Amino acid sequence: MSTAGTEFLAGLRARAAAASRTVAFAESGDVRTVAAVRRLLAEGVVRPVLVVGDEADDRPDDATLRQLADAGATVVETSDGATHARVRDHLLARRAAKGLTADAADALARRPLYAADALVALGAADGCVAGAVHTTADVLRAALWCVGPAEGVATVSSAFYMVVPPFRGDAAEVLTFTDCAVVPEPTAAQLADIARAAAADRPRVVGDAPRVALLSYSTRGSGGDGASVARVREAADRLRASDPALPVDGDLQGDAALVAAVAARKAPGSAVAGQANVLVFPSLDAGNIAYKLVQRLAGAEAVGPVVQGLRRPCNDLSRGASADDIVHVAAVTALQAAAPAPPHSAP
Repeated sequence: MSTAGTEFLAGLRARAAAASRTVAFAESGDVRTVAAVRRLLAEGVVRPVLVVGDEADDRPDDATLRQLADAGATVVETSDGATHARVRDHLLARRAAKGLTADAADALARRPLYAADALVALGAADGCVAGAVHTTADVLRAALWCVGPAEGVATVSSAFYMVVPPFRGDAAEVLTFTDCAVVPEPTAAQLADIARAAAADRPRVVGDAPRVALLSYSTRGSGGDGASVARVREAADRLRASDPALPVDGDLQGDAALVAAVAARKAPGSAVAGQANVLVFPSLDAGNIAYKLVQRLAGAEAVGPVVQGLRRPCNDLSRGASADDIVHVAAVTALQAAAPAPPHSAP
């Protein structure tokens, strides 16, 4: 790992520890999760809550569970009568009108993933981390059913925090790439939601003010007026109308968004061009390809995907995640749950 990546991740852990948040873990039967929880406890990064079910795959062995509890983790059994009733009733309150039956709610309430997210929704935990075992679809479905989108946000999306080598100064930087994992072909309204959520999380996770570029193959019409360019422009207009203090520009090409000399030629007078730190891609194809290319060719550290736009944070992991990955997603989750800063303000 690069020195810049190491420093950023160390800073994440330190700021998460200072935030003193409670994070639920829905996959405590997984050895990587157990290893991550041990480290989180040792370093005081978060206060872990282990949500365990009755099945062997849903819990560590009894000796490990006792050790974690003795070290300071809270253990919640989905079979506990009071917990089960709270989770079941919460699911029914949110989903009965959409066809969820009492029997189905009863069964879901026994699953650690749904129980953990319900505890987040009910305020018993500040956030949840899962996905080492469950698919992204499973994690997002549980989060939407139990927690739902943040006020004013209709689209839940994701971001990667890319620690990139110096390219416009002497220091490495952290760029937000969004969306790279969730929404395949976003509409203009969805692009605006994605940008808004990324801008809201930027001060919490990175600690600086967002400058949002909506990317395209065109800069201010230079590439013509294709359908994707029109969507990007409409998204930028929506953001300016709803968040007038948020620095945002688009349509911008990647070089115009990031390089001051190019911005001066292609987008003079822009408050964002040449200094963007939040890059909003016009499609999932573009975002996913871009983050992997930057990761592999530029040696960037990729932290994520981080789910954004939820009322309370419930984050997804890659099923190939390491214990260290889980530690850092837990730290990001704690920071997302910290008192929100206005998305356009300096930290």
